[in-house]
Amino acid sequence: MASQLKGTADVNAVEAPVTFKAYLLCAFASFGGIFFGYDSGYINGVTGSPVFIKAIMGEGHTALSSSRNSLIVSILSAGTFFGALIAGDIADRIGRRPTIIAGCFVYMAGVIIQMFAATALATIVVGRLIAGFGVGFVSAIIILYMSEICPRKVRGALVSGYQFCITIGLMLAAIVTNYTSNRSDSGSYRIPIGLQFAWGIILAVGLFFLPDSPRYYVKRGDLDRARDVLVRLRGQPPTSQYVELELAEIVANAEVEAKAIPTGSMFASWSACFSGSLWEAKSNLRRTILGTSLQMMQQWTGVNFIFYYSTPFLQSTGAIKNAFLTSMIFTIVNVGSTPISFYTVERFGRRPLLIIGAFGMLICQFLVAIIGVTAGFNKTHIDAATGKSIANNIGAVNAQVAFIAIFIFFFASTWGPGAWVLIGEIFPLPIRSRGVALSTASNWLWNTIIAVITPYMVGEDKGNLRSSVFFIWGGLCTCAFVYSYFLVPETKGLTLEQVDQMFEAGVTPRKSASWRPDHTYATEMGKDNAEIRHIDSQEEHESKKLEV
Repeated sequence: MASQLKGTADVNAVEAPVTFKAYLLCAFASFGGIFFGYDSGYINGVTGSPVFIKAIMGEGHTALSSSRNSLIVSILSAGTFFGALIAGDIADRIGRRPTIIAGCFVYMAGVIIQMFAATALATIVVGRLIAGFGVGFVSAIIILYMSEICPRKVRGALVSGYQFCITIGLMLAAIVTNYTSNRSDSGSYRIPIGLQFAWGIILAVGLFFLPDSPRYYVKRGDLDRARDVLVRLRGQPPTSQYVELELAEIVANAEVEAKAIPTGSMFASWSACFSGSLWEAKSNLRRTILGTSLQMMQQWTGVNFIFYYSTPFLQSTGAIKNAFLTSMIFTIVNVGSTPISFYTVERFGRRPLLIIGAFGMLICQFLVAIIGVTAGFNKTHIDAATGKSIANNIGAVNAQVAFIAIFIFFFASTWGPGAWVLIGEIFPLPIRSRGVALSTASNWLWNTIIAVITPYMVGEDKGNLRSSVFFIWGGLCTCAFVYSYFLVPETKGLTLEQVDQMFEAGVTPRKSASWRPDHTYATEMGKDNAEIRHIDSQEEHESKKLEV
């Protein structure tokens, strides 16, 4: 077998068959998405809790002011932005796995502050800020870690599991807040807040039993540990040709990239992310812009408007009897739709998913806006029995809810997982941790911006756009559609090292789906034949032992 592989550049000749153990390791790592999802989702229900509103605003208030709502919701994203940026450096110094574990403990410290001091604005803001730092560590490095340990044949599907866990976190948050919303004591918000502690414990304890990334060890020059990790991840014996060939390719790629991208100091490492010209397909600057803009576009779809503000938004119509329940249904649609990407991201690729998803989302967003403006959703009357403002056309509101659910389906099965998969694949090893960190920080930066400005756009005491806000999200989804078609490359079926080759070759995004490598880094560096000769000699030795 080894002799048959000599000199090959076949993309299928590098990795071992995928084992059930590999699935389990990556599936558990994706559990970090629970953090992201639950923290993003529980605040939607908590800010609608009468007890929480009273604790923050005082007696006589039925809703948070736009400024306080904006601050409470957005401060977590602000903390996460800075946490994600710091995490890249820490991950290169102490490893991917220890960085994620450290993030869990920072996160839990923030939860404790929120849980036991959630009766004043300042304390819950500080608690969410600290928890945000922890979520930043986890959300940035979990993608990096999974991309580096996953077998390439199922990398897209397994990294999509991270987005699936985000949706589960959102759903759990919606369920918990729905069933605590009717409590008349502080449990209506302390229970949803306190439950976050469990996610940190589970992930931190579990990660103690997982190996670190083999690419991290190669970058640190520890090839023995890198080989041991590959043996464990691929379920192969220490003498496996698959392990030796994969390790040889990782080492060769690291050497080529290290010569091309000097990263001796922290400043040099960060500046390397912005080296090259924007017009060069292979430049690091272009990859950094691609990663950060992918995450920006994911936020521009407006999905977090649904998960952050759908409860008060639906309550404002007066046409939805149980806005908490409707919001929970949205999260269930989100969870049910995301697993579709496990198949489609590997069957059809990353690029088609983003193009189709953006088109489907923009249609839904514009329909929601048009129905609201033309069918009377923006027009209300005062109900004589309750004294509350109610939409004139309840059927229009129901149609909007349906199209919002369809929008969530398109997002959850395309852009939700697709953007995370791509940022874990497009960066070369010397800047991968910082590139992924920058991209994740971009996600949280735009998450923060949207969380800050949305209450001012839709708040009754501010912009009061109501359903007209969906014209904005529809326009931004149109930008995402054009962006996907012209700028997003296809990385399906390639190892991380082969993705580097594709960028080095200057392949344009629209031609990337048909590109295949004609050599390996190991061949280029003269390493594969040496490794294969080592394997051949081992095979001959084993054969002689059997003959004896």
